[in-house]
Amino acid sequence: MANFITGIRIVFSIVLLFCPVFSPAFFVFYITAGITDIADGAVARRTGTVSEFGSKLDTAADIVFAAVCLIKLLSVWHVPLWIHIWIAVIAFMKAANIAAGFFGRKEFLSVHSIMNKVTGGLLFVFPLTPAFMDLRYSAAVVCMAATAAAIQEGCLIKRKVTDGSADIQIDVSDHVGSAALLSREKMNGKT
Repeated sequence: MANFITGIRIVFSIVLLFCPVFSPAFFVFYITAGITDIADGAVARRTGTVSEFGSKLDTAADIVFAAVCLIKLLSVWHVPLWIHIWIAVIAFMKAANIAAGFFGRKEFLSVHSIMNKVTGGLLFVFPLTPAFMDLRYSAAVVCMAATAAAIQEGCLIKRKVTDGSADIQIDVSDHVGSAALLSREKMNGKT
């Protein structure tokens, strides 16, 4: 059931590509996709169906949703160049983290940390902020959180690659005062 909910987020994200930005249909699909992001993990934990595949599907759905939102929103908002550059740097950091996990462990590593969840929440409310806050300020807040999340993710992946341990739980209380779950998917496609 949780994976089905995650699949709905992917489908609704793609549907957003065809909705006029800020139209009622856009907001219906946008908000529903956001709710599924919260619901899928809760359903998986409640039903005891948490899996590596579900974790990877959730990460893929997050990437699709974020990419679609960037495509739609940056095309209608006049965002300063420095925000575009900052977003590109964050994307590069995230790609470097994925590459480090892949080349270091021969597996795709995905970090579900508190900072990534905070960033996801801020990204979700971001399109609603221009009504009461200058876009530059709200974008800076989101970019700061995303940068911190990418740095934390890089540290956790580096630690995972360096330690080489088989467990997937990583306690990061010594780094940021929270715990993170580092999930993995073997290269041979087993989930």
